[in-house]
Amino acid sequence: MNLSLQTVPRPFADAAQLIDRAAPGALTHSTLQVGTMASGQPVALPLLVAKGRADGPVLWLNGAVHGDEINGILAISDFMAGLDCADLAGTVVATPVSNPTALDARRKRVPQDEQDLDQSFPGSDAGMLSQLLAHAVFDGIRHCADVVVNFHTMNPLFSSRPYAVYKDAGDGAPGEDDILSAIARFSPFVACRMSVASAAELPGNNAGALDYQCLKLGKLAFMIELGAGSRQQPDCIRAGIDGLTGLAAHLRMFPDPVPGPGPVCRVTRRTHVFSRHGGFFRQQAAAGTTLPAGQPLGHVQDVAGRVVETVSFEQDVQVIGIRNDPVVHSGDRVGFVGLEWDEWHDR
Repeated sequence: MNLSLQTVPRPFADAAQLIDRAAPGALTHSTLQVGTMASGQPVALPLLVAKGRADGPVLWLNGAVHGDEINGILAISDFMAGLDCADLAGTVVATPVSNPTALDARRKRVPQDEQDLDQSFPGSDAGMLSQLLAHAVFDGIRHCADVVVNFHTMNPLFSSRPYAVYKDAGDGAPGEDDILSAIARFSPFVACRMSVASAAELPGNNAGALDYQCLKLGKLAFMIELGAGSRQQPDCIRAGIDGLTGLAAHLRMFPDPVPGPGPVCRVTRRTHVFSRHGGFFRQQAAAGTTLPAGQPLGHVQDVAGRVVETVSFEQDVQVIGIRNDPVVHSGDRVGFVGLEWDEWHDR
């Protein structure tokens, strides 16, 4: 008996079409269907389109690329809801929840395949769910976007102040000054220049990040880290809204200008800090501060209260993030610090 396998084309929403169909002068809410669950329930991304009546750039906002990173979702939705589309020049597109199954499961990674969505771009229209989700977002960006902001937060176990991350994508990508000029509108604690080489950061496909792949296409893109995960933080959400307002004005999407940004602390080398001993990490410093050389970031103590490890540095460091959850094992992260930095000014 000869058997043949017939592949039925998977329904795949076209973001560019939905954006093109959106009415000028209005905020449109639609969905990008990516696939279905075993129950038949759709796997879909919310798509918000605020289209102005005048021509201008397309600003794309992406949130919840990790399902436990909440502040960016709320900053995007509040910003979009507050836009006056009648006075908008250009279009603001938002995928505020780009990892819906992870959000619903309150997890970082895509539960169905345990992949990190922000290491999966540009994705594929015929692969694992993480690849399908990445493709749904990236295909729309590829065809429509000029500027992309990818919102993150720090690990839920950490505290931090809002900061930025950007990457060097080489020839053909927007220059560092252009990226930092856009980032400056968010008034970040620091803006970290990141290498995508795995040896320079945590293991994984760092070149699969959304902002890096956008830069490779020649689109201006960067990450904004809005506080900590798995919670809403009103001050961080407000910082995201204010930054987006400043960025849109910088892109001349609003009729009224806003004041220029201040200087940016540009971190050119940073590192994760790991505990060597298990126990309880007791903070001795705060996120968003400069820690002087020799001063402790924190101590690790055992159950008897004895200090078994003191975490400190031979130089001043910028405390980008510090662990709140005191329970640590050998090899757990307890901090994230900047080692080299300078002051960048907008030109």
